[in-house]
Formats: sequence, C-alpha cells, structure tokens
Amino acid sequence: MRAEAHRRRAFWQILLLSAGLLVLTVISAGSVYLVNKAREDSKWVVHTIEVESQINALLLEVRRAESSARGFLLTQGPDFLSDHEKAVAAIVPALDKLTRQISNDPAQRENIEKLRAAIEIRLDQFSREMTFVKQGQPDRATALIREAAAGNTTTTISNMANAMIREEERLFRLRTANSDRSQTLSASMTGIGSGLVVLLAMISIWLVRRSARVRDEAEARLRDANVNLEAVVDERTADLREANDEIQRFAYIVSHDLRSPLVNIMGFTSELEELGGDIFRRIGDLTHVSADGSSLAPGAPGEIVLEGADKQLSENFSEALGFIKTSIAKMDRLISAILNLTREGRREFQPAKIDTRELIEAIVSTLAHQAAEAQAEIHLEPLPNLVSDRLALEQIFSNLIDNAIKYLKPGLPGEIRIRGRTKLGYAIFEISDNGRGIDPKDHQRIFDLFRRAGTQDKPGQGIGLAHVRALVRRLGGTMSVSSELNAGSTFTITLPIAWNVSNRN
Repeated sequence: MRAEAHRRRAFWQILLLSAGLLVLTVISAGSVYLVNKAREDSKWVVHTIEVESQINALLLEVRRAESSARGFLLTQGPDFLSDHEKAVAAIVPALDKLTRQISNDPAQRENIEKLRAAIEIRLDQFSREMTFVKQGQPDRATALIREAAAGNTTTTISNMANAMIREEERLFRLRTANSDRSQTLSASMTGIGSGLVVLLAMISIWLVRRSARVRDEAEARLRDANVNLEAVVDERTADLREANDEIQRFAYIVSHDLRSPLVNIMGFTSELEELGGDIFRRIGDLTHVSADGSSLAPGAPGEIVLEGADKQLSENFSEALGFIKTSIAKMDRLISAILNLTREGRREFQPAKIDTRELIEAIVSTLAHQAAEAQAEIHLEPLPNLVSDRLALEQIFSNLIDNAIKYLKPGLPGEIRIRGRTKLGYAIFEISDNGRGIDPKDHQRIFDLFRRAGTQDKPGQGIGLAHVRALVRRLGGTMSVSSELNAGSTFTITLPIAWNVSNRN
C-alpha cells in the first residue's frame, strides 16, 4: 500500500509539474501574442492621428497660399509673395506624404486622387494669378480669383479633405476599440496566468510539505525500526551464540560420553577374541579325543585343529570380530574428529599481523614429501598480507593444499597454484590444481560434515572442508569452489584484510 501511495503521489507531482509548464507556456505565448497585437493596434491608432494631422497640415498650407495670394494682390507686398511661395512649395510634399500614409486604405486612395486633381488645378490658378500680378495686370488676376471661386475648386479641396478626415475618424474609433480590447485581453491573460501560477505554486508547496511530512514520518518509523531491529538482532545473535555454545558443549559431552562405552566395547571385543580362541581350541580338543579319553590326532600345543563346520564357524567368528574392530576404530576416529571440532569452535581467535607468503611456504615445506611422492609442483604467486588468526589460517591452507595433493590424477604430474589479490578491503585467495576435479552436483556436498564426493580411495573422515568453511566463516569470509570432472579444481576464499573480534560474525 505504501508503494502504491508513493506511486500515486509521484504521478500527481509529475502531472502538476507538467500542468504548470503547460500553463506557463500558454500564458507566455498568449501574452506575447496579445502584447504584439496591442502594440500593432496602438501603432494604427497613432497612424490614424498622423494621417488626420497631415490632412489638416495640407489644408493649412492651401489656405495660407490663398490668403498670401490675396494679400499680395491687394498690397503688392513682398512678404505676402514670400509667404505664398513657401506655402505653394510645401503643398506638393505634404500631398505626397499624405499619399504614402493612406496607401493601405482603398477608400482613402480614391479620395486622395480627387484631392490631388483639385489641388493641381488650384496650384495652376495660383501660378497664373501671381503671373498677372507681377505683370501689373491686377484686373486679370482678380477675374481669375472670381473664376476659381465660381469653379468651387477651394470648396472641392475642403470637402475632399473633410471626407478623408471623417474616414480617419471612423478608423480611429475602430482601431482604438481594437487596441483597448487587445490591452484588456493581455491584462486578463496576465492576471489569469499569474493566478494560475500562484495556485500551482501553492499546490506545489502543499505537496512538497506533505511529501516532506510523509518522508519525516517514514524516517522516524525507519529509525524506530532500526533501533528495534538492532535490539532484535543483538538478542537473536546472543541467542544464537548461546545456542551454538550449547550445541558445542552438547557435542563435546556426547562425543566424550560415547567414548566410554566405545572403550568398553573395544575391551570386551578383545576379551571375546581371546575367549573365542579358547572356545574353538577346546572344540578342537574334544573333536580329536576318543571314547577312552586318548588323543586321536594330537596337534601342536596351543594350535587349534578344526575341520568341516567347526573350521567354518571359527573363520566366520574371526571375520565378525574383524568387522567389529574396524567399525570401532572408525567410530573412534569420528568421535575424535567431533571432539577436535568442538574444541576448535570454543577456541577464541587472536588477530595478528601475518606474512601470508611466509605462512604458506611453511605449510608447503611440511607437505613437501607428499608432493614429491605425487610428482606435484606447488607455485606461489604474490599474496596479500592479513591481520587474522594464525592457527585458523594454517588449518585452512593446510587442508586445501593437502587435498589438492591427495586428489591429483595418478600418472599425471601435478601442478598446484596459490595466488591472491585484494578488493574493497578483502583478500581473495585461489588454490587451483589440475587434479581429478569435482562433479558440479557435488559442489555443496563436499562442504557437509562427514560427506565425501567421488571415488572413496583416499583416507579421511569427510570433515576437512566442512572444518575449513567453518573457520572461514568465523573469520568473516566466504568460500566457494569451481570445478569440473577431470578438469581440476579452484577453491576461492575471501577474507577481511584486517579482521578483529568485533566482526567475526
């Protein structure tokens, strides 16, 4: 259930994060679009105002040209003439500028064409008027002014300009509304986006605080569980140690008590053997005594002379006693092995700094005679030094090297290699040979007490590898084997480089 709740919480957190990113993306894109649109609408509003201003400026220049022309006609003053010429010179550029400004509006383009035609007529009239005045023909200039007034050229200019202004006012109202709407939408989008961001932020804070609270509760439960677990582990370890000590004491007592009746059985078996000799001697004597008590076929003193069924019975009796004595000897060796194991289990290990190569060289020297008989060579490669129990290491390597020599292939020169390396605070030793090998199905069997694998043609009780693995475990290490039949064996031992009493379990 906790895993399911954790998955749901993670799903909602991811969903919330995705929603936040989506909202921010939409808000950013919408805000950029609306801001650009509002800027564009504002630009068109300003453009409309500029067009209206340009129309008014054009009308102002036309009216100024008319006023200065009439003043010059009446007064012949040079100032009026100069003013008139400046006004006429400014009309065409102003008209061209206005034409460029309204080029995007078809209706205004039609109006500007009509306005241009009327202005060109009026400019032609201005030119003729000024010519007549300059030539001293004011009457003809006055007549021309009356003609222009009768032709309504000025009125046409004014009407067309007013029509263009009304169109621009209509566009101004439309573009202002569009600009206001864009700004309103932009502000709304920004406000809604900000609200959503704040909401998502609050939800995120709530989820983070909730996750932190759940995590704190889980850590508190874990700490409590660890405290309880340590107490339980210590309690179980103490119980296991006590049980192990009890088992060792029990094994010692049982094996010790078994030896007493075994000694009795051995003694009585010897007495039974002597008694059997006397019994069969008397049977032999009775067999060769006649009815009057004289001996029929006396034998040598102490010699049992038996025939037929008596002889067979004597042989069966001797064979049975031999089996009993062999079994008693085997049981005595097993009891001795059990006593040795229990004594070793009770021995406290003492860590010491050990030169591993020196230790193994000493073991190899003690086994040199067996190695020579088996035509085996033992090669030592670089070995790491240890801090461990010397006696335990001697027993471990002695057993493994002795087994490697013992189980070589007959007639094949033996080759045994011992090498080591370190990794992550551990020393890894490998003892490999080119012997008969071990069937993979027996890889675990060989570590069981009193269990052996393969052909039983070598002396032993089946406790060596079990004892070695027990020692390795007490030293805080592990042991494994890699082998195939007729392909040799490699025993791998991993031990702490620096062992101490506190980590022996």
